[in-house]
Amino acid sequence: MHTEDAAAVRAAVPAVPAAVLAIVDAQVRKLCARYAKRLPFHGWHHVSFVRSKAVQFAGANGAEVSVVETAALVHDVNYLVRRNSPAAAGGRLRQDMLARAGVAADTARWIEDVVVEAEMANRGPDISLEAQALSDADTLFKALPVTPVMLSHRYLAENGITLRELADKIVGEQQDKHDEGYYFYNTEAAATYSRWAATNLMLWQHIRESLDDDDVTDLLDAVNAHAAAS
Repeated sequence: MHTEDAAAVRAAVPAVPAAVLAIVDAQVRKLCARYAKRLPFHGWHHVSFVRSKAVQFAGANGAEVSVVETAALVHDVNYLVRRNSPAAAGGRLRQDMLARAGVAADTARWIEDVVVEAEMANRGPDISLEAQALSDADTLFKALPVTPVMLSHRYLAENGITLRELADKIVGEQQDKHDEGYYFYNTEAAATYSRWAATNLMLWQHIRESLDDDDVTDLLDAVNAHAAAS
């Protein structure tokens, strides 16, 4: 959805009342607690970080904050539907959750549009303000210097993919956004965090290169065998 289309939607569609948003919050917390072992990467720690930052970015760019906050809460429920899946795979579950919480149908559809539009693999330079806020928050989580150190192994376990597949995904989805100047949409976020993003992308490029070295792959096979035997 382009910015001018989103502006028309904002004028016609109701926001998410605080009481309804609280119900969505409770639903997501419950799911994250119940399925914590299935969500070592995309659990409540991820949701709460993205939510907090998305609200900040929405306040700064003039987006509808309640829609952004609700979208942040439900943006990754697809990982409960299918491992290593796109955001759209969670559409039915997301809409059911929003309906049970009392989100208006038009608003729920708007939230779905924001979630899909903000996804790294989908987004372009001219996405809506709401998608920009959600995207910047989610992208920042990926670019944090601590993420590859503390959380990448959790992503591998959660999604059942290899290190090479993750490196290919990160570089393949993110490098062009960085090179074309819309890795972050918020100018302050870009100024503050772009160094982290560049370092992160370089790290994953080097990881891909290292996996072409037979001695490195032998090392990783030995490490994985030791972990499996422990």
